[in-house]
Amino acid sequence: MIPLKNTATRSSCSIPSLFISLSILCILPISLFFFRSSPTPLSLNPQINLQTSPNFIKVYVPNLPRSLNYGLLENYWDLDSDSRIGSEVDNQIRKTHIGKSSKNSLPYPENPIIKQYSAEYWILGDLMSPEKLKLGSFAKRVFTAEEADVIFVPFFATLSAEMQLIVNKGVFRKKEGNEDYQRQRMVVDYLKQTEAWKRSGGRDHVFVITDPVAMWHVKAEVAPAILLVVDFGGWYKLDSKASNESSSDMIHHTQVSLLKDVIVPYTHLLPRLPLSENQKREILLYFKGAKHRHRGGIVREKLWDLLINEPRVVMEEGFPNATGKEQSIKGMRTSEFCLHPAGDTPTSCRLFDAIQSLCIPVIISDNIELPFEGMVDYSKLAVFVSVSDALQLSWLVNHLRSYSYEQKDRFRHNMAVVQPIFEYENGQPGGIGPISPNGAINYIWRKVHQKLPMINEAIIREKRKPPGVSVPLRCHCT
Repeated sequence: MIPLKNTATRSSCSIPSLFISLSILCILPISLFFFRSSPTPLSLNPQINLQTSPNFIKVYVPNLPRSLNYGLLENYWDLDSDSRIGSEVDNQIRKTHIGKSSKNSLPYPENPIIKQYSAEYWILGDLMSPEKLKLGSFAKRVFTAEEADVIFVPFFATLSAEMQLIVNKGVFRKKEGNEDYQRQRMVVDYLKQTEAWKRSGGRDHVFVITDPVAMWHVKAEVAPAILLVVDFGGWYKLDSKASNESSSDMIHHTQVSLLKDVIVPYTHLLPRLPLSENQKREILLYFKGAKHRHRGGIVREKLWDLLINEPRVVMEEGFPNATGKEQSIKGMRTSEFCLHPAGDTPTSCRLFDAIQSLCIPVIISDNIELPFEGMVDYSKLAVFVSVSDALQLSWLVNHLRSYSYEQKDRFRHNMAVVQPIFEYENGQPGGIGPISPNGAINYIWRKVHQKLPMINEAIIREKRKPPGVSVPLRCHCT
């Protein structure tokens, strides 16, 4: 019996040990799975999220008339000149280069007023690229609407609007004699006749509407679609009218929503500064732009008056011409922080110029929406300040002076990591050719891909509604 007792004693000790060992073996693979599958924050490693994402999104491009996209480019470069501020560089290009360029490889305008909204050109260029050149693209072009996840509308809405402002600004808000309105109408009327639009109500169609005045006359008609916009500022006026609330603070977005739409970056206007070329910065805070703005931009004028006489703060009134560009490059590259207050809309390309210049953005815009959130943690590369705090005497400069050298250096390192994802240009003639796998275009399509379950649900829900029952006006995607 004694041996048996001893064996039992040993067994009673080994059973818990065995249980613990098995538990560890079971837990270890699970823990390893979570550690391996949890994506690293994009501000630290922009490649990881792309590698763990689905391989592609299937995109169909309807055969709209060339006059609605690349034909508009031909019309733009055929103009004798453009007298607006910032057009000097394009006037020079007309004289020296355009006659030598193929109509299939025309550049997008360099005028900063237009160039900042050039996403439409680069996204379409990627889709038009031969399949053998699209190895790094997240968007896979398909040639029937039935096999597509989404339908991309190849309309250069920004260029159409800007052409009208150049040729005859006086009729821009009118319909009669307005060629931009006629083009908008042509696009919408064409799409509404297609089986694809009838099937989804336009919810799976993608429009690039980066310029706040683009598609002005038909916004209500394209609102159900997926809208690629730089912010929601161009929609405030329409939404305020649609709201029953008397308070201007109560804006009910019935046409735009983060549930279905995608915030995209402006095209930056200043060249990228590599971290290795960063030098000592003597200026604390820098801003260049117009002092007087409308709507939410009124805060800019108040900030200007508060900051203009502060030491190591530079506030410059300027315009987007060649001289202004050189001043901005110098100012942003020699400043620790760059001010980003709201203007006519909550954001501007100034933010992306600051990131390319490694100048830490100071964002004072309570209603701002930013591109690729959830992929980029902006708190790791920018300073966010409420309007109420910023308008207190000396509060802002004291707050910025409180940041240590190590904190500012960390901000700049994180900006250097995300610089590539705000880049549209691929250096190819006509924008047609290989794109960077980690550039803006792929991140836009990944964001669109994230919206698909909600959009498909909305399409299915709409099918079962009895005649005469409409979707609630909370948002066209619900």
